[in-house]
Amino acid sequence: MLVANFGALQGLGKLRPQDYVNYLEMVSAQNKNIGKPQFHAVISAKGKMYDKSALTKIAVAWLKEMGYGEQPYLIVFHKDTDNNHVHMVSTRIDRNGVEIPDDFEKRRAVWNINKVLGYDYGFKFKFSTRAQFLLILENKGFLGVDPNEKLIQEKIDKYKLDKERAAEIKAILQQLKNQEQFRTILKDQYHIDLVFHAAEGKKPYGYTIIDNDEKKVFKGSEVYSLKELLNRCVDNPSDPNEEPEVKQTTAPAYIQSIWIADDVDDQQIHGMRRRRQKKARTNTR
Repeated sequence: MLVANFGALQGLGKLRPQDYVNYLEMVSAQNKNIGKPQFHAVISAKGKMYDKSALTKIAVAWLKEMGYGEQPYLIVFHKDTDNNHVHMVSTRIDRNGVEIPDDFEKRRAVWNINKVLGYDYGFKFKFSTRAQFLLILENKGFLGVDPNEKLIQEKIDKYKLDKERAAEIKAILQQLKNQEQFRTILKDQYHIDLVFHAAEGKKPYGYTIIDNDEKKVFKGSEVYSLKELLNRCVDNPSDPNEEPEVKQTTAPAYIQSIWIADDVDDQQIHGMRRRRQKKARTNTR
């Protein structure tokens, strides 16, 4: 899927797998004190619901968090098991001969996958529904959609409407709604996002308020009625009949849990099965 940070090697044509191996060995050879310099990890999604592009994006972000963002690495996608997964291969030695820190590596692997998927960010908010939690992640471009359901329910059970803050936001909406590009002003100056919900080609049937400073999510109806907001809210005041630009949202696709596996030797696990089936290894990818 991806080859990164191999320098001039990437500019050459007709590269063999051994060329990448040789390059990684050359970098690793700068520190003879590390007996096992190979770094190999797997990110796996249950089932086929995470495609290769999404898994690759997650892998790139995760490698950066683990300290391998500037290292030469390869990401290889496999779909020859029940679960789509990517292998990440690199070296634990940087170009200066210094070992990449591996303290608490397994624990950091979990912390960092939660960070990359957006769960650490999302759980800082107060919300009243699971859909609101997923909307927080979607609004910021995070890929995670299968959070810890127990933590979700605990947050929902503790939710109480902040009526004082809701009144403050209502006053802000009333003040700004007739201004040109009021949603941009709302976002830039007050760090509040309005996400309108509508079927394709239809008028909005509801909206959500994401208060990024206070880390709170409100149903629009808890703050200011949609009818009042849309009746007088225009991006161009010169045309009172113009509908505001709204963000079309649909129910996010459900994706099963992502986990970091231990170092898995794919050939060791699947090689015997492939030989029984008399299939070449490359034909199963």
